[in-house]
Amino acid sequence: MNSLKKEKQSIINKVLLLLVDGFSVALCSFLGLLMRFDMNVAHIPAPYMRAVERMIPAFILVTLVIFWVAKLYHTLWRFANSRELIGIVAAAAASTVFTIIYSYFTYNAVPRSFFPFYFICLLACVCITRYSTTIFRTLAASRNHGKHARNTMIIGAGEAGNMVMKELIMSDYLDARIKCFIDDDVHKHNTYIHGVKVVGGRDKILESVEKYDINEIIIAMPSIGKKTTKELVDICRDTDCELKILPGMYQFVTGDLDLSMIRNVQIEDLLGRETVDVDVQSIMGYVSKKCVLVTGGGGSIGSELCRQIAANHPRRLIILDIYENNAYDIQQELKQKYPYLDLIVLIGSVRNTNRVNSIFDQYHPDIVYHAAAHKHVPLMEDSPNEAIKNNVFGTYKVAAAADRYGVSRFVLISTDKAVNPTNIMGASKRMCEMIVQAFNNRSNTDFVAVRFGNVLGSNGSVIPLFKKQIEAGGPVTVTHPDVVRYFMTIPEAVSLVLEAGAVAKGGEIFVLDMGDPVKIDDLARNLIRLSGYTVGEDIEIEYTGLRPGEKLYEELLMNEEGLQDTANKMIHIGKPIDFDEDEFLQNLEKLYTYAYDETEQMKTMVAKIVPTYHIRPEDKKRDAGKRHHMTPIGDSEVGQYEPFKQSIILK
Repeated sequence: MNSLKKEKQSIINKVLLLLVDGFSVALCSFLGLLMRFDMNVAHIPAPYMRAVERMIPAFILVTLVIFWVAKLYHTLWRFANSRELIGIVAAAAASTVFTIIYSYFTYNAVPRSFFPFYFICLLACVCITRYSTTIFRTLAASRNHGKHARNTMIIGAGEAGNMVMKELIMSDYLDARIKCFIDDDVHKHNTYIHGVKVVGGRDKILESVEKYDINEIIIAMPSIGKKTTKELVDICRDTDCELKILPGMYQFVTGDLDLSMIRNVQIEDLLGRETVDVDVQSIMGYVSKKCVLVTGGGGSIGSELCRQIAANHPRRLIILDIYENNAYDIQQELKQKYPYLDLIVLIGSVRNTNRVNSIFDQYHPDIVYHAAAHKHVPLMEDSPNEAIKNNVFGTYKVAAAADRYGVSRFVLISTDKAVNPTNIMGASKRMCEMIVQAFNNRSNTDFVAVRFGNVLGSNGSVIPLFKKQIEAGGPVTVTHPDVVRYFMTIPEAVSLVLEAGAVAKGGEIFVLDMGDPVKIDDLARNLIRLSGYTVGEDIEIEYTGLRPGEKLYEELLMNEEGLQDTANKMIHIGKPIDFDEDEFLQNLEKLYTYAYDETEQMKTMVAKIVPTYHIRPEDKKRDAGKRHHMTPIGDSEVGQYEPFKQSIILK
């Protein structure tokens, strides 16, 4: 309905402009003659006047056709620049040439000086009709930018900065007063853009903020990298200004700049790392026309996997999740966006052998992305048996089904916490990697793992927690001022997983070059600042101490692994660490029994299987203090599952 209304209004505007141009041609014809005779009507000879009167209908008709061909009725004049002005000049000149030719061949004699006067008048009229809106908006904007206007600094004195300034000036809704430009190009210093001075480089930001009483800073440099963006934001955060940033170059290439695209600086802009470039064609070629199964498909990573897979035309997409609300949400989203997608959404646990096998038997997936897992470190420290049941044996049972039913490729979602783990969650994911390695050596299926750090905005990550705490007025809780983590965005993580699936040959552990680690304390302070508050005044930061199983820093590789480059410079392959697979599998069988017997010694048992797992002394002391007698549940839960020793990898 809204689009029809806009289309109708567009037609009306074109018709009005055609009528105005027709009138302008007639008016300019008489004005040209009048100017020839010094603006005195009495001095115009009657034959000249009659000749012009006879020619006007042809002038109007042909001129309107010329203007239509020149697209003078299809241009958004609000955004017009020198190119459009050249088009107007060319169209007016073409109309003038026609008047010369027409008067010559129709023997309508007029003074030769009539034609340049006609051209000047027509050019002036067309420019006024096209640019009048812009002129009036500029005048209105200058009147409206009163004492309450935001004093704005634009960083970037290039084309993007110029476009932003024009948009802000023309805006009816954004009351911004541009006070200065900042640009590192020394050749632009002390020059002016629409009357506003380029005061200097980034070293002048703090000085200029104080000098011009700046309230708002816009970073209008879409072509710069993430590292430079972070450097600029780091400088600007020492001010009390509201920070905004432009999107990437695409909008400027297409000319689709809109003020709504100018967004607040987000935490992703502070990572100081370029986003991962992914070979989209290889991904599309791999998942296209394939039956793909995503376990944990309702989670943060799993749901994004489903989105990107759905966009690449799979033959069928199967989502398996134990949480029905998550599964329902992604189901409704994909059904609406991809109505022709063959989508199967199933509820079930990866711990249930019979359920897993029945899914593989019915649908025979070609590719499996295994994202189902317990991942909350402190919660798993208090429930280590559940971490082992779900992460380790859930992975095992899905991997075993993938092998049994001839899946082409199995991709495990792993974590940097699997490297030299100090918590049971990380140790369980390291065991998952070992399971994948063992299966790859014994199966026709290609088994690979993808390892990355913390994911911004995922369920249970620090960012949503910090945002909730800020909304509540604080305090923002940080475990330790020196804690550092690697971060990436959810789309990046998923893109890495998909590319790994596309290029894997089997047995690899794919690792993302995640740049420099980020201090959680800095992350909290930046988020408070970006939310418009001052640390220590509006929102306090409270240090709560390291949580159970938490370490100060994470690693992406173990010492033994090394790195191997891939075609993507930001994606590497860690060399799998050799281990005694037969002994490992025998230990898994024992661990299976211990897990379902609800042993209190689970962490100790895991430490014997994962040599790199080291339980922190403080966690040992904590666990000993709360240990109490637990009555085994016997085989009541085990009875739901196939006995572990019968799994095909052991045959």
